[in-house]
Amino acid sequence: MERSHEYDDIISLPHHVSAERPHMPMIDRAAQFAPFAALTGYGAAIEEAARLTDQKLELDEEQKQVISKCLFELQGRIKEHPAVALTYFIQDPRKSGGKYKSGTVAAEKVDGLAGVLYLADGEAVSFDDIYTIEIVKQTS
Repeated sequence: MERSHEYDDIISLPHHVSAERPHMPMIDRAAQFAPFAALTGYGAAIEEAARLTDQKLELDEEQKQVISKCLFELQGRIKEHPAVALTYFIQDPRKSGGKYKSGTVAAEKVDGLAGVLYLADGEAVSFDDIYTIEIVKQTS
């Protein structure tokens, strides 16, 4: 039983090569089928949404008093540029929340009017963002 196919008459003919148009290189042919970014920036938006931040913790009155006493003492000793062990909150510029940063660094200036503690590393920390602070006792 022999089956007849619609294209039997042309199936064995040689492949057509255009005399007017040059043959497209394989790399260009492949590029036609390469994926494209229909939603540019979507991947970055997903990554940003998935990035976690910490929420700023609220201090109770006792913690606020401890910080105030330490800042007052620090202001009296600022000419010594004492080292302080500090944990403070840094607000994230792109989304709600932020992160806590801890370290020991020399204090440069206490600006009570502006409510800012200036550190030797160039940071300016708002009093409201300080979570813990302690003047580090230096041994001689």
